Amino acid sequence: MGWLGKIVGGTIGFALGGPLGAVAGAAFGHAYDKFGDFDGLQELPQLSNDEQGQLTFFVAAFSMLAKMARADGHVSQAEIATIERFMTQELRLTPQSRNVAVNIFQTALNSPARFEDYAAQFYNQFRFQPQILEFMLDILLRVASADGTLSPAEEAMLKSAARQFGFGEARFQTFRSRYGDDIEKDYAVLGCQRSDSMDTIKSAYRQRVHEFHPDKITAKGLPEEFTRFAEEKFREIQEAWEKVKADKGEG
Repeated sequence: MGWLGKIVGGTIGFALGGPLGAVAGAAFGHAYDKFGDFDGLQELPQLSNDEQGQLTFFVAAFSMLAKMARADGHVSQAEIATIERFMTQELRLTPQSRNVAVNIFQTALNSPARFEDYAAQFYNQFRFQPQILEFMLDILLRVASADGTLSPAEEAMLKSAARQFGFGEARFQTFRSRYGDDIEKDYAVLGCQRSDSMDTIKSAYRQRVHEFHPDKITAKGLPEEFTRFAEEKFREIQEAWEKVKADKGEG
């Protein structure tokens, strides 16, 4: 169970530190009170570097989603339903992991920390792993776009995260176009434009397959709870490649 099996009430927050550590301390303390002992429980949270990265990813994801849900000043039932679907249908979290995710979300909603504070700590952990940074931005875009629109406040937060992660405006617009409704979406999934040559597109496709294989992403610090999402994203790359080939008249 990795880091989840080493939770010791709120003391896990000290292993993480910063604004995410404050959220973790409160959220995991509540989860521990509710569930009691976890498998592999230790007297103190002794996390490996990989486990600390996985913990950071998990806490940052649901903390940033909380702040984004409240971007316009309130959290709607539609936003809650979207995040519930993300947890149950896309991530398929276990009851234990889901309870922790809900606690993180609720704690972050009421935290004085800003979205940018969480994004900055996440970037500091994964600044040398651009695939993980892109993966997080993709999660935020996926949830924010689930209702078919991006509010100005949501878009501002997403652009802020993109800047903090080192992605420029053009790259952000490419990420955003992945959630459109036409063939341009499939080119964006491959990191290309429709005007690119087939050789350029093939090269980009091979690069994304290499970088975003689920095993490679997991090995770079993705928590096991997000593995299914990584597999889904990899399928999207394959499906986009087939649609782009057809659009270009390739067999």
